[in-house]
Amino acid sequence: MLIRRPTDILSSEITPESVYRDRRRLVQAGVAAGLLVAAQGYAGRPARAAEPSGLAPLAAERNPDFVMLDKLTSYEDITHYNNYYEFGTDKGDPAMYADALEIDPWSVMIEGEVEQPRSFTLEELLKLAPMEERVYRLRCVEAWSMVIPWIGYPLARLIDAARPTGNAKFVAFETVVQPKNMPGVRRRVLDWPYVEGLRMDEARHPLTLLTFGLYGKVLPKQNGAPVRIVVPWKYGFKSAKSLVRIRFTETQPPTAWGRSAPQEYGFYSNVNPEVSHPRWSQATERRIGEGGFFTPRRKTLMFNGYADQVASLYQGMDLKANY
Repeated sequence: MLIRRPTDILSSEITPESVYRDRRRLVQAGVAAGLLVAAQGYAGRPARAAEPSGLAPLAAERNPDFVMLDKLTSYEDITHYNNYYEFGTDKGDPAMYADALEIDPWSVMIEGEVEQPRSFTLEELLKLAPMEERVYRLRCVEAWSMVIPWIGYPLARLIDAARPTGNAKFVAFETVVQPKNMPGVRRRVLDWPYVEGLRMDEARHPLTLLTFGLYGKVLPKQNGAPVRIVVPWKYGFKSAKSLVRIRFTETQPPTAWGRSAPQEYGFYSNVNPEVSHPRWSQATERRIGEGGFFTPRRKTLMFNGYADQVASLYQGMDLKANY
């Protein structure tokens, strides 16, 4: 059970029951529409964070094994404070520019060490497994964090459908590149396309989520629409947005940040407060929405608080060397 009961949570930080019930009614309102309607709702809908009603509802049942007492980060903060460098390096750039992202039609190509390469349409992905709502922490390498009610299903379900061969030891995730619509791509901040990767056991772990929505709605474009992954025990940049290609490999794949700054961003990128970034400490973090820069910082938890679930994946590894 992934139920956290930290001793430093104040009663004022717990989501009020009335707010929770209103949000559940919002999710349940989308049941009649069905997943196909939710998929069609992407087309032509601008993902304006200030207008969540403009996005299609995405029905999902909350998974009781993935809840916590931390106060949810507001929808406004989640959708206006982002890292999505394809749209710019400022935290407000994704919300400002992501409307231009073209997401209809959409497909994800599966290739590499698989029995038969194939493409999944968005509609096929949405129907592949039941949707769940899971409340996860997201910890950024820049030492800030959020608590987000994501909607999706375990990435392992897609991996099973992809039928990787016995040679597949790693999974690489490639994100969309639309130079006309993405000003950050034109600035060459990184070597595009953005690529991230996981070891196969990490990708198959029940916590790793193939994600289509948040807060009862389909993903806004600035948060990685129409489909992304979320790996909650790793720093946020490991959770690749707007996926277009998944490649199964026998060897460890190169990653965008690993190529750009290998001295700062390792392949594993597990949240580890004992390993400082070369330019700042990772021992504490600022929770977005908690009173601004003058609010006391939180102590960063090993594996972002998911140590009980994932520490066994790294038994015998030096997590300071394998950062």
